[in-house]
Amino acid sequence: MGNSEGRSPGRGERRLSHTSGYILLHLIFSTQGRRPLIKPELRPDLFAYLGGIIREIRGTALIINGTVDHVHMLVRIRPAQSAAEIVRIVKVNSSKWVRGKWSSNFAWQTGYGVFSVSESSVPAVKKYIAEQEEHHRKHSFQEEFLAFLKKNHVEYDERYIWD
Repeated sequence: MGNSEGRSPGRGERRLSHTSGYILLHLIFSTQGRRPLIKPELRPDLFAYLGGIIREIRGTALIINGTVDHVHMLVRIRPAQSAAEIVRIVKVNSSKWVRGKWSSNFAWQTGYGVFSVSESSVPAVKKYIAEQEEHHRKHSFQEEFLAFLKKNHVEYDERYIWD
């Protein structure tokens, strides 16, 4: 960086001293035991709450959707944030909220899936997430999740991915 002539910054000029950018992530996580706990009447409030959590940590939720047993989130986060920390905050806060408002036996699975997304893929990922109900008329959550792992070349041991 520097001025337009490629010289070092002179007096009055400053380099950018902060990190810039965003990271796009597709997050997928299920209810504990994939129990059908995300009832249709809960979904709009739950998805809005999940988006609010992302906003509170200075990220952006581009789309959130899911079915009775799992959620997909496409989010933009700051480079200083880790996917693990984002998911931990989202799951801890939302499960507490659901237990207080809807169901005392609500819990998320221990693990999650996280997949990086390029800016050029955002429209396709948003469409995929928006069509979750239709998609799961043909494919179970387990089939979908295994397909994501394979497509993204993620090594796994099936004994440990379902809680």
